[in-house]
Amino acid sequence: MKDLSPVGFTTSLPVEVILAAGRRPLDLNNAFVNGPDTDADIATAEAHGFPRNMCAWIKGIYGTVKRLGIRQVVGVLSGDCSYTEALLDVLADEGVEVVGFRFPPEPHPGRLRRAVGELARALAVDTTAAEATWRKLRPLRRMLEEADRLCWQEGKVSGPENFQMLINASDFQGDPARYRRQVEEFLGEARARPARRGVLRLGLLGIPPAFLDLHGFLEARGAAVVYNEMPREFAMLETADDLYAQYCRYTYPYPFRYRLQRIRREVERRRLQAVIHYVQSFCYRGLYDRLLRKHLEMPVLTLEGDRPGRVGAREAVRLESFLEMLSAEKGQ
Repeated sequence: MKDLSPVGFTTSLPVEVILAAGRRPLDLNNAFVNGPDTDADIATAEAHGFPRNMCAWIKGIYGTVKRLGIRQVVGVLSGDCSYTEALLDVLADEGVEVVGFRFPPEPHPGRLRRAVGELARALAVDTTAAEATWRKLRPLRRMLEEADRLCWQEGKVSGPENFQMLINASDFQGDPARYRRQVEEFLGEARARPARRGVLRLGLLGIPPAFLDLHGFLEARGAAVVYNEMPREFAMLETADDLYAQYCRYTYPYPFRYRLQRIRREVERRRLQAVIHYVQSFCYRGLYDRLLRKHLEMPVLTLEGDRPGRVGAREAVRLESFLEMLSAEKGQ
């Protein structure tokens, strides 16, 4: 009998392996932030001994696994959260079947092929089936690339829509065929819209923000996020010849210089006027902020957050001041 139970994963990885195994992929980040009560998921982790002064996101993932009764979790042990290995140890101790996946330290196709092979063996599927699944997903990813283009080039897709469309492609909401129909319907409607003009063109860099209304906050003040860096990376929109090349072109798990090269390309291509860099509290990736400021010749606003929620008063003042500065520069 086919096993339809979900396989949770801690960040984007070769999801084709999970799909080829006949399982339902579940991005635990999306499941957490879209859950009925994110504070309750965090509280579950703290009640089970997770420290209060650690990243809320890793606690939320743990609480989500417990809330949904997930029986199998794949954790990315290199190129992502430094807490993931300990999280897998805790889950394994509590009876969850855990699998570790390691991206190679550099985007090397041969090493990535071996890593994918190990994941495929753990899920009892052959890599040729995963490669075939990758080919089947190519038309859907081309549609997502078109949705992204309609955002940055034609102004027919809003920043919030672009963000959601791409972030949900990390697991295709568990059903690629259904998600493809949703994207097709969305594209048909979006193409018929009038183009937006005269907005401030922003990029949102870093992991998806804990400020869940950030895009709407910016849109209401005449600014549009036309580059959602990480959602675009998670959606795997870069052109590639095969599964392994695809995940070598994915910048997130590799040294920062690969991200920076991609960011600089998109800054120029999308004609960005400024970027907002989101960093998660207690996360080592916050150190990249100094590199962005050093290598990007444009205004950078850094926002730090922790628990999912709305833009607070402090962040609102900083964002509004930033937008006012950009508007004044644009008017000169």
